[in-house]
Amino acid sequence: MTEKDLERILQWRNHSEVRRYMYTTHEICLEEHRKWFINASTNPAIELLIYEKNGEAQGFVNITRSRCSEVADWGFYLSPDAPKGSGEDLGRGALNYAFAQLGLHKVCGQALGFNMRSIAFHKRLGFIEEGRLRDQHFDGNQFHDVVCFGLLNREWQAQPKD
Repeated sequence: MTEKDLERILQWRNHSEVRRYMYTTHEICLEEHRKWFINASTNPAIELLIYEKNGEAQGFVNITRSRCSEVADWGFYLSPDAPKGSGEDLGRGALNYAFAQLGLHKVCGQALGFNMRSIAFHKRLGFIEEGRLRDQHFDGNQFHDVVCFGLLNREWQAQPKD
């Protein structure tokens, strides 16, 4: 991701069908988005990636190494008008990058408990549900569970590749 991607990514992030599944659901202004980008893009522990298909930007992936440099959290979203099946391609591409290029041992993910599509998506990619944090997130109206996932490099490598 580069600075030229900021407005497009912000438009995706602020779309109601993306925003509703995020921890922060307010509409983000360009100034707030720009500050986030400056901080994230200069942090060597964070990878900001654009998923492209046929030369067209279709999604965003964030891979953040924290406590251990070989373990990272990931977050992602697609363009609201991305073609069907783009999520699988985005996920597989991002995980190949995380394990092969970054040399990660483990990728962790989280989904809000009501986000059944994200929960199913993680499981299809081979993630194991490692826990459920009950009533962990308050969205301003109600509490929601957070479902925690993990995928080890050896588990990813053992999966059949298309």
